Amino acid sequence: MPLNHHPADTTLHADTADVYYAPQYLDGFPDTITGDSALSDINTLPVMEQPEPGQVQQFARSPLHDTPSMALLLMGLLAVALSYHTGYKYIENFFHYMFSTRRRENLFEDHTVNETKILIALIANTCITEGFLIYFAVQLLRPALAASLQASVFPHMAAYCGIAAGFYIIQWMVYKVLGYTFSDKVGSKLWLDGFKASQSFLGLMLLPVLVLVMLYPAHGKLLLSIGAILYIVARLIFIYKGFRIFYSNLTSILYFILYLCAVEIVPLVLLTGVTIWISDTLQS
Repeated sequence: MPLNHHPADTTLHADTADVYYAPQYLDGFPDTITGDSALSDINTLPVMEQPEPGQVQQFARSPLHDTPSMALLLMGLLAVALSYHTGYKYIENFFHYMFSTRRRENLFEDHTVNETKILIALIANTCITEGFLIYFAVQLLRPALAASLQASVFPHMAAYCGIAAGFYIIQWMVYKVLGYTFSDKVGSKLWLDGFKASQSFLGLMLLPVLVLVMLYPAHGKLLLSIGAILYIVARLIFIYKGFRIFYSNLTSILYFILYLCAVEIVPLVLLTGVTIWISDTLQS
């Protein structure tokens, strides 16, 4: 017999071989099991209700979700950022250009090249920002055009930015002619500097309004009202500077009233009509 073998080991193996475990649930589990909680009938368990099919809502596109439109907006901001380093002095002199009517000896000097670059970038930014806001304004005031605007965002956006740019150029030409006709070269330059500065400053002020309109379109009515107020304030600043430049006697007040009607009010009415006409044309 081996040294490591004990008689007790044989008895242990024999006891283990004789143990038999009979299965308790050959025919499956009953409804209730002793010592366990009762199982509910499957027919009494809650069933998730199927939602009723409804009308599919189309995704409402906007300039925020349109790549070409956002690229156009970012290009305007990039132009301002790139020209700011060399033309920041023009931005620092915003209020001087908007309010000052002082005639200086070096007034006949043109803007430097750096100031011209940032001025063009700022005006382009203003026209693009105004075009975006016109898009949301048309969508708010003419709900019937909303489907067309959302179906082709960039064509409408390009048209509205073009309208804003064309309106700026026409205004600049009109003011240049009026300044040459009713004032001298110094007064005309002061007036045009005020126009360009007020429009450049307006674009920067409208930019936060545009961002909020794109992010929170549900508050579009309030935000567009704020944008309209900013536009009116910019125009009033420019009109006030023009009054200070051209006012000389009581007779000039009559000419100034005619100027307000012919140059400041009528063009806005015509601009509104042109915008609606272009919107209807693009829809068809």
